[in-house]
Amino acid sequence: MENVQERIQELTKILEEANYNYYVLDNPTITDQEFDKYLRELEVLEEKYPEYASLNSPTKRVGGQVIDKFVKLRHQIPMLSLPDVFNEDEIRAFDERIRKSGFEPQYVCELKIDGLSVSLHYDDGVFVTGATRGDGVVGEDITHNVRTIKTVPMRLRKPVSIEVRGEIYMGRETLAKLNYEREQLHLPKLQNCRNAAAGSIRQLDSKVAAQRNLDTWIYHLPNPLDYGIKTHFEALEYMKKLGFKVNPANRLVKNIDEILAFIHEYHEKRATLSYDIDGVVIKVNDLQMQQALGYTSKYPRWAIAYKFPAEEVLTKLTDIIFTVGRTGRITPNAVLEPVIVMGSTVKRATLHNEDYIVEKGLKIGDIVSIRKAGDVIPEVVEAKTERRTGSEKDFVMITKCPICGSPLQKKPNQVDHYCMNEECPARHIEGLIHFVSRHAMNIDGLGERIMEDFFNLGFIKSIPDIYHLESHREDLIELEGYGNKSVDNLLDAIENSKRNSLERLLFALGIGGIGDKTALLLARTFKNLDNLASKTKEELQQIKDIGPILAQNIASYFADEKNQDLIHQLKDLGLNMSYLGEEIKESDLISGKRFVVTGTISFMGRDEIESILSNYGGHPSSSVSSKTDVVIVGEKAGSKETKARELGIEIWDEEKLYSVFKDLGEV
Repeated sequence: MENVQERIQELTKILEEANYNYYVLDNPTITDQEFDKYLRELEVLEEKYPEYASLNSPTKRVGGQVIDKFVKLRHQIPMLSLPDVFNEDEIRAFDERIRKSGFEPQYVCELKIDGLSVSLHYDDGVFVTGATRGDGVVGEDITHNVRTIKTVPMRLRKPVSIEVRGEIYMGRETLAKLNYEREQLHLPKLQNCRNAAAGSIRQLDSKVAAQRNLDTWIYHLPNPLDYGIKTHFEALEYMKKLGFKVNPANRLVKNIDEILAFIHEYHEKRATLSYDIDGVVIKVNDLQMQQALGYTSKYPRWAIAYKFPAEEVLTKLTDIIFTVGRTGRITPNAVLEPVIVMGSTVKRATLHNEDYIVEKGLKIGDIVSIRKAGDVIPEVVEAKTERRTGSEKDFVMITKCPICGSPLQKKPNQVDHYCMNEECPARHIEGLIHFVSRHAMNIDGLGERIMEDFFNLGFIKSIPDIYHLESHREDLIELEGYGNKSVDNLLDAIENSKRNSLERLLFALGIGGIGDKTALLLARTFKNLDNLASKTKEELQQIKDIGPILAQNIASYFADEKNQDLIHQLKDLGLNMSYLGEEIKESDLISGKRFVVTGTISFMGRDEIESILSNYGGHPSSSVSSKTDVVIVGEKAGSKETKARELGIEIWDEEKLYSVFKDLGEV
């Protein structure tokens, strides 16, 4: 576990340095998103390996250090921070945890202001002190600068002794005006509203703070029960009546759907506000419920802070690995320190080809920016070259296939490299892709690209591996485009496929010459797989439409020991081996005849038409020949209709088909 201990120490050092630069020097060296990412990783490691957790770990602290140039002020009630969540799954988990505790909560949704936390104290309605959060227990006395903020009342409308908490912030117009003035004086611009507010409130000279036109939103009363208040929403109204500036966007909601609606609304409105927000705070409204839920050592259990997805985030490019597609194409992929982009965790992103990497000048070890192209596919935007330390490694394109070791080649006028070995194991994934396809086992979520990825990652090397994918659940969650919900949906789709009727399994196995229609014929005829597997070539040839070549393919498949072992494994995994569909019905117009459907039929899709024909003993086919009995023609039928007329084959138009199906009760 030495590497775990080293990683904990490394993360601790990164976070402590970041805290110092952010809180003490007002000079952040990493983004908030990077800080959140490292903090969450450290929390996970310390929970899993508590023996390596330090008593002074950044995870045990609420904020940063207190700077010595201000007088220290101890909070009578600790100023705890809120746990951050980043997606809908985590919001639902918060609600479910509260409901499992036996409560039926209502919530208050509030905008998460991107500013600096402040605590304000009043004696008999008169302002006494203002303090920053500090480390949550001891803050910094900023009273002299708070007095300059016009929205902080110096005297309340009622002579009450009270402490309230909120956020000091700088409006967008104020920052724009300030930066214009600084530009005229050839001074560096302030980065953003958050940093500008923090730097302003820490000025020793209150005249400087007064010129910065700071503002506040007040959102928390630490001891509301002392004032006869029963809900958080009532507390907000009470503070507003005392003269504090309370954000009007707060909303009382009844359930998760209303929470998500609020989040969506203000994610859309975010750019139109006059101040910066970076998320939504969600609090249990009932104060007695809050008390019952209690606190952890760091956080209240009755509130969370949802952070809006970052459109572009930073993380570390830890490695570049190579995958092989079923055509032999080699794709380089970025291995990233896990990072949340647009609400989902990203651990990997495609780098397309060698030229793409060279053009972007990427090095292993770079801090890179990541965004989701079209809000879906993660892409590496650029390397932050100013963050390089000299320890980065140059990218070198591989010359041999990572799967079979064969030399790679570039095709003429192409940028991609290829493994030319026809026997490369990576090329054998066609059978796996076919197994999960729509007309086979129909496992939604396992498309071609995903199957290629899972093969290269070692998750799926054989058909039974598909049904063991649950063992890789934690790894799947960290892949691009995945999260708890999408992984659960995928695993559910895999489990549901076990209940498919026999014809799907027969088609999925890829037996030479067995298409989906022949598979249905065999399933209906033999009822279960064991019956079919026991038949000889001669017995199989007795079935209409099963010729000698197809009969030999089927008999040879089930005689092969490797295939017998596969069937045995699939049985043990619980896959259905029996026909579950309807028995063949009788119709003189359909039974025993070969049909071809061509063109567009207005009242029914082709798949459904062919299914009904099969249910009545018909044999749908894709091509017209002398053996075809009926060609069903719709709009834009084309050459198949022409050939049918040339061969003198019976033709049903849409009206005829509708009449036949109506008489059978199928429309």
